[in-house]
Amino acid sequence: MNTLLTFSLPLLFSSLVWSGYLEYDQDVLIPDDWNHGGRVDPTDQLELTFALKQQNSDLLESILGLVSDPDSGLYGKYLTLDEVSSLVRPSKLTQKVVHQWLQSHGITNCLTVHTQDFLQCSMTAAVAEKLLPGSNFHRYTRDGHSVVRSSAPYSVHDDVHEHLDFVGGLHRLPPKGQDLSQASSHREMKQSDAGVHLGVTPAVLRARYNLTAADVGTAQNNSQAVAQFLEQYYSPADLAEFMGMYGRSFQHLSQVDRVVGTQGEGKAGIEASLDVEYIMSTGANISTWVFTNPGRHESQEPFLQWMFLLSNMSDLPWVHTISYGDDEDSLSTAYMMRINTEFMKAGVRGISLLFASGDSGAGCRHLGKENSFRPSFPASSPYVTTVGGTSFKNPFKVTYEVTDYISGGGFSNVFKMPDYQASAVDGYLKTVAATLPPKAYFNTSGRAYPDLAALSDNYWVVINKVPVPWVSGTSASTPVVGGMLSLINDQRLLQGLPVLGFLNPRLYKLKGKAMFDVTEGCHLSCLDEQVQGKGFCSAPSWDPVTGWGTPNYPELLAALLAE
Repeated sequence: MNTLLTFSLPLLFSSLVWSGYLEYDQDVLIPDDWNHGGRVDPTDQLELTFALKQQNSDLLESILGLVSDPDSGLYGKYLTLDEVSSLVRPSKLTQKVVHQWLQSHGITNCLTVHTQDFLQCSMTAAVAEKLLPGSNFHRYTRDGHSVVRSSAPYSVHDDVHEHLDFVGGLHRLPPKGQDLSQASSHREMKQSDAGVHLGVTPAVLRARYNLTAADVGTAQNNSQAVAQFLEQYYSPADLAEFMGMYGRSFQHLSQVDRVVGTQGEGKAGIEASLDVEYIMSTGANISTWVFTNPGRHESQEPFLQWMFLLSNMSDLPWVHTISYGDDEDSLSTAYMMRINTEFMKAGVRGISLLFASGDSGAGCRHLGKENSFRPSFPASSPYVTTVGGTSFKNPFKVTYEVTDYISGGGFSNVFKMPDYQASAVDGYLKTVAATLPPKAYFNTSGRAYPDLAALSDNYWVVINKVPVPWVSGTSASTPVVGGMLSLINDQRLLQGLPVLGFLNPRLYKLKGKAMFDVTEGCHLSCLDEQVQGKGFCSAPSWDPVTGWGTPNYPELLAALLAE
């Protein structure tokens, strides 16, 4: 079935572009690890999300550039949610056309957001299929979790085509969690004076990145968050146990202050535990939120639900770390462009969004006989800060760092290179020109990532009351960097300065100052004759494996406190 669709879709696409298909380039094939549970009953309720066309997205981008550039007179002069609303709110015509179209199909049960650019509506499957010609809804299950998605592209009426970006809840499946290895020997970490260690713990991170016991949060108006889209949850008991074991040398909190969403039942998830335990031990003593939604409706897209929440909450944590990604080529351009606008809406409010760069190195896309690297989104978005991964040169000592071969990185095939990084990336391409992979494998003019990195290899996590070693991935490095940025925000707030917001323009102006440069190692890619599994390699200054390197906290704090 898959191969048949693969051949027929390109033929469809040329006509799809012109006949009301908002997401003509969206991958609609259902991956093999999902089991087909049959057509949904026509009377089953679905919840679909309609992304209404916004106004002034160019102006929004200009404002983001100004409030994020330390050389601008508007640096740190962030907008409120109300101000963002008045900027991007869809036109009255757009709102009227979309509302009338929905009402003409009897759809009246809808929620909107403060910015009025999303509508979330309930309807039966029969109504949804009539509203969106081409769609047909099926149930799919994986690991005991069930979703409802359309197995074919949808279209919208010509009258509403220009008023919508996309409709959520038809395609894009929830990501599968990493298969994080759990070693059998559950032993408690023992730290020796010689700097020898048996894996990464908060003490090891603090030693490597030069954080002292005094580097903890004290500002009243500071907070940080992790957002999780997997069917798992963190355990408050595990968090308390982890802090009791590994947080004794510094002041810390042992409880999450706020959970937004529904905490699932059953055992805690290893990735959920990792995120919370390491943002709270690095960004120690700082109020922490968890955005989670395992209790979502079958037809909702978890990541989209989080974006919906950000557009609806006036009071949000300043730093969000997210370990989530999809292959760029599996997503529609319309969807990614709109999600980028959502990132800009967060950035102009002073919110820092950090995304894991992924755990597949440069990735690999097989197209017939030709291969190319496979960038990941949102890691490839120009409007977020993307975090790669490193390992210790000596795995049992706090030494200098080298590339973690899984660290995601590369060049977007969709988004052009932003101005803030052009000279850094150009420098890299010139420095390593002789050893670069063949040009056919990547897009030298695309947004390059990651922006920086941290240790991502061999972490200890407490899960179901037991310390578990050998947990790895950029989902470990991202909350660590997030915690450090929260500490810097803390110091800025205490001095009456605005928070960091969208970090990249300022980070690239530092040109590697206050960072430990990572210059050894390559990450993985396509196993073929031409590149033989080797992607990009780290190099002096910025590179597409570890970005600018890893933070030297006291120096980074000083650099980012300087006005």
